[in-house]
Amino acid sequence: MGLQVSFHAPHGGADFLGMRKARSGATEIVYDDGVAQRMVWRVTAAKPDEQRISDAMRLAVNSARVVTTLYDELTKRSIAIERVGL
Repeated sequence: MGLQVSFHAPHGGADFLGMRKARSGATEIVYDDGVAQRMVWRVTAAKPDEQRISDAMRLAVNSARVVTTLYDELTKRSIAIERVGL
């Protein structure tokens, strides 16, 4: 993956969003709230546009409702995901 992406919430929260490559080669998005919740989603596109995913993640982590905003931003960009881990 040429683009390494991770973001921490600037509003005092411990929210973290990151993008990584799985062992299978699939692109994954990781969310961690720093306390009790960690979620992992797989991007279902064969060749995902990492810049568009990064843009959606940047907007999401700057909002008060990170996960909801992430879903909204990915949907706006027609980026399909499936939840694969907790």
